[in-house]
Amino acid sequence: MSFLLGSGAGFSGDRTDAAEAVVAELIQRGKPAALAFETLGERTLAAAHRAMREDPSQGFEPLIDEFLPPVLRDCVDHGITILGNFGAANPEGACALVKKLAEEAGCPDIVIARVHGDDIRDRLRSLDLTPWEAERQALPDESALISANVYLGAKALVEALALEADIVVTGRVADPALFLAPLMHHFQWRWDDWDRLACGMMAGHLAECGAQVSGGYFADPGVKDVPGLATVGYPIIEVEEDGRLLVTKPAGSGGLVTEQTVKEQLLYEVHDPANYLTPDVVVDLSNATVRQIGPDCVEVSGIRGKPAPERLKTTVCYDGGWQSEAEISYAGPNALARARLAARVLRERLSFRAPAALRTRFDIIGLASVFDSDDGELGRLTVPANPDGDYRLRLAAEHPERRWVARATQELLALYCAGPAGGGGVRRQFQRRVFTASYLVRRDDVHDYARLFNADEQKGRFHAAG
Repeated sequence: MSFLLGSGAGFSGDRTDAAEAVVAELIQRGKPAALAFETLGERTLAAAHRAMREDPSQGFEPLIDEFLPPVLRDCVDHGITILGNFGAANPEGACALVKKLAEEAGCPDIVIARVHGDDIRDRLRSLDLTPWEAERQALPDESALISANVYLGAKALVEALALEADIVVTGRVADPALFLAPLMHHFQWRWDDWDRLACGMMAGHLAECGAQVSGGYFADPGVKDVPGLATVGYPIIEVEEDGRLLVTKPAGSGGLVTEQTVKEQLLYEVHDPANYLTPDVVVDLSNATVRQIGPDCVEVSGIRGKPAPERLKTTVCYDGGWQSEAEISYAGPNALARARLAARVLRERLSFRAPAALRTRFDIIGLASVFDSDDGELGRLTVPANPDGDYRLRLAAEHPERRWVARATQELLALYCAGPAGGGGVRRQFQRRVFTASYLVRRDDVHDYARLFNADEQKGRFHAAG
């Protein structure tokens, strides 16, 4: 019998009601199924580590208590396993919260398993690391280090499923591994069956970004029309034992599943279609076939696999100082000229009011911001502009010290009365900046495993923190 993979979320901050329609469809179809929440990015993880430093009870996905309650009881009652990397920097804390939510949902006997081994901060400097491509060669200073996490594969998640877990909580794993694991567990595929591993990994790749394969991030009115984006259905991937994939979505939901949407997601973030590196298999998409076989139903076949790489990607996040942003609007007659004058005044002020090490970027939103360069030439591109339009000057600044990025935004604020006419709507914000660097670590140096969560051991810690 085929196996169903449902996507509950594609990133931290995704829609929290999307999983309800997916779970209802999984139940209606009546086949073995799993639901995965992919909520972890590299900077998301760094932010989680920062949050945990400030409050040891935090550091996991902040929306767990919105993602899970609508579907938790239904999944437990119908044997739909939930997997999520929403543990982020604090999987133990996430497990404690999941246990609490399960008790509130009337599932006090829920079995929760946690995957260990992705966090290698304590061993980082003793490992044989290879810089990834042209990224930073040397490790950051110890004082600047925020996090160091390996992209684990699916094996420890399969261990967790073998422990009969209802929910599997992880930190950093390769996103598609959340979906590959239940396939490995259900079909009992061999770990050297490279073609099937590749198919399972790409099933996860198709589903990992949530609605991106079913019409989200796809719409371009008049060019690529997508119906019902407000109720877009998150994907369900039906996987046959031989590795064939059917990409679908809940019946009656918005969005669409077509050859175009599937091809876009299939190639998303793939650097080499013939050698797509994942922890468990190297995937070859060079002969893959994508074929529409019905409304909102696309078949993917022809995926092949090669032996897994000997090294695993590790992302190191470290302190990058401070960043600030500030904006001011100019509208009406001659607004573009006034916005450009404001930028010139601000640039001149910062030349003698801030240190040379302060890095800045100026954009005029409405003229050229997305495609302009960092050199501050503002609209060098040939862009049709209405001099009497509505424009917003944006300043971004970075420096190791907060006071200098604050000074930069204060200078923009001063344009209210000391700049061109008609400026208004100033907005300012400050935040710590995070830098990332990627390395390759030997597979033998990574010790990942699964263990059942013991709620009794954590109860005192969780309630004290709460």
